[in-house]
Amino acid sequence: MATCEVCGNQYGMTFEVHAQGAVHVFDCFSCAIHRMAPICEHCRVQIIGQGVEVEGQWYCGAHCARAEGKAGIVDKV
Repeated sequence: MATCEVCGNQYGMTFEVHAQGAVHVFDCFSCAIHRMAPICEHCRVQIIGQGVEVEGQWYCGAHCARAEGKAGIVDKV
């Protein structure tokens, strides 16, 4: 059994996420989201959907990017 790196739960059905050269172990999607999801620079929500990246900063959507003064940003639909 592996141990979740967020909550410490030892669980027989953990899963690995391979990202940017690192391997992360989680017991559920909520722990994975807690550790891996970027945070919107404007409203501070964890970005679970696509979000938008502008100049190396993440926003939950174009509206938050525009609120931070980023011009020409639109949501992809």
